Amino acid sequence: MKKLLSILCVSIIALTAASCKKETIVQGGNTNQTVYATNVTDWTLVTENGRSFYKTDINVPKLDKTYSENGAVLVYIANTGDTQWEQVPEVFAGQAFSFTHDVGRVTIYAQNPTGTGTPTLPVPLDIKIVLIDSNVQ
Repeated sequence: MKKLLSILCVSIIALTAASCKKETIVQGGNTNQTVYATNVTDWTLVTENGRSFYKTDINVPKLDKTYSENGAVLVYIANTGDTQWEQVPEVFAGQAFSFTHDVGRVTIYAQNPTGTGTPTLPVPLDIKIVLIDSNVQ
């Protein structure tokens, strides 16, 4: 009886496992976008609430409302002409870099790592902005 019950259980498990089917849904082509800004030197010194930082706006026309609200925005920086990218936020060349984004633009900030004092003007940088599309569920 135990042998018959064991065979029956194994058969049910085998049939259940064999009937499972994995479905992969492949969307159309790659809708991710990469935008480059090279030799960025137009930094503006800003002082707010007693703290100073530099900022620069990068025009990104491809950064539409869909990317801004549903996708992801990644920012990388490198010394001009270099191929070694550092992902922001990052302490790079003695400065703390961060960013914000909105439709049509990415704003990059540079400040002292401690957040105090007046930072030095950032060196010319190459900036890579990657826009990643996503489906909202």
